[in-house]
Amino acid sequence: MRIIFVRHGQPNYELDCLTEIGRRQAQDAALRLEKEGIEAVYSSPFGRAKETAQATAGLLGLPVQVLPFMHELYWGNNEGKPVFSHGHPWETANELMRRDVDISLPGWETHPLYDNNVVVGEVDRVARDTDAWMLTLGYERAGHYYRCVNAAHPGTVALFSHGGSSVAMLSRLMDLPFPYLCAVMHEPFASISVLRFSDKVGQAALPCLELANDGRHVPYGQEAP
Repeated sequence: MRIIFVRHGQPNYELDCLTEIGRRQAQDAALRLEKEGIEAVYSSPFGRAKETAQATAGLLGLPVQVLPFMHELYWGNNEGKPVFSHGHPWETANELMRRDVDISLPGWETHPLYDNNVVVGEVDRVARDTDAWMLTLGYERAGHYYRCVNAAHPGTVALFSHGGSSVAMLSRLMDLPFPYLCAVMHEPFASISVLRFSDKVGQAALPCLELANDGRHVPYGQEAP
């Protein structure tokens, strides 16, 4: 099985929809994905992600299935107190690297920069719901990895979401610390990443990262703020 992750196109964040450029990016992504053998299209509940997903779903004649837990992550201090860079996940990961903290190790959530940061609970929430979603696709969490428990699993699915929630899911699927994935995943708008899972029933294995941060199909506004 493959999961194709697609970040939404350029958004109007205030209105939670795509800009004109974003709509063109969504169409470019749809054309890029047309021959990927996608059997199901999933989306965050946010408008900018659903609108991006609809371009691909419409081209393929598939419905958009909403995954409520894949909305963009929230961050900041749980008590409203000042926190480094307002708790922004990418800025915090960058600061850890500036301090020469090894962000490839587990236990990141105990670092003082994450003390009482809302994003810690958000990442935990995505991890739990990711396991439940994967089970519907025929893959069960087995320790650190996933094993195929249903030979009738889909071949390829596409998930349209956000920089934060997609990185949170990828950190769970790949069993890598969230800050590490923040450091290496800088997704342009409408960019594509692909994970492939073992098809052998009963076998637990680390998924293969086939593609990451690919925005070559999108010639418009590739910045990823």
